[in-house]
Amino acid sequence: MKIIASTGREDVAVVYIMELSEGRKIECVESLKPPIPMEKKWVLLVSTIYGCPIKCKFCDAGDFYKGMLSKQDMFDQIDFMVDRHFPDRIVTPGQFKIQFARMGEPILNPAVLEVLDELPFRYKAPGLMPSLSTIAPAGAAKYFDPLLEIKKRHYNRGNFQFQFSIHTTDQQLRDKLMPVKKWSFTQMAEYGERFYQAGDRKITLNFALAKDQPADPDVLLRFFDPEKFLVKITPLNPTYRAVENGLSTYIDPHEKSDYLGVIENIKNAGYDIALSIGEPEENYIGSNCGQYLKTHLNSENKIENGYRYQIVNQEEVEQTA
Repeated sequence: MKIIASTGREDVAVVYIMELSEGRKIECVESLKPPIPMEKKWVLLVSTIYGCPIKCKFCDAGDFYKGMLSKQDMFDQIDFMVDRHFPDRIVTPGQFKIQFARMGEPILNPAVLEVLDELPFRYKAPGLMPSLSTIAPAGAAKYFDPLLEIKKRHYNRGNFQFQFSIHTTDQQLRDKLMPVKKWSFTQMAEYGERFYQAGDRKITLNFALAKDQPADPDVLLRFFDPEKFLVKITPLNPTYRAVENGLSTYIDPHEKSDYLGVIENIKNAGYDIALSIGEPEENYIGSNCGQYLKTHLNSENKIENGYRYQIVNQEEVEQTA
């Protein structure tokens, strides 16, 4: 494994392009959440697949699929970022969050379960909190029960963040956004009822909300208990796939009046709500979920609201693409 390129800012986020032993190239990210200092929160985004077979309409990492990453491939990413700051592998931030969210739908790769099972023993990290977000593809149903057992074994009492990526309550639009066979809301709710235990974090229903993609609280209430599920609303990050598919974000951090009604409706339905609007600089770095530097490098017509930072060793990435 070697790092062949990077971009970003140490005080916000840094994206690394990593070449694996067999010559495949993946990306991983380390980020902060200003103004929260690193000693309180440090976030890693790890790739789980070389590409992604889902091909979501808003994700730049889904242009191709060339296989699953191994457990060692994932630990190579985590080890590199940990060793930069904590060479003794005593990871001291109050929250050390590892999101399996850079490249690939994580539940499709059984090696993710191996990583989750080993993580608590690989680092001395009292603040360790894995985060797994899934669209719940039907083909991965056999991996959900082992995930539940690993969570029970290592990550009770709020030390695991589990998210269903829903993005809209309109089933037809949802199928267009994520064009694979998925669990129904009924199946998600049934699994969530088993997954959630007293003291856990509530299960997140995640909406990267695009314009004309409803988030209807009445639909949510038919399936998801507000005592066990919360709703997270984020902007739709600027990506080439979103532009190609005519998708634009509903959440504009500069125009709160445009989305406050949606937030209030969900709150009034009884749900805890997390409005997650990160640093705008992350869009320019290309470190947010759905963004992927290689897509940017390969695109002739550059988008305007993302990917503005210089990539160190860009020529090497292009020559080895």
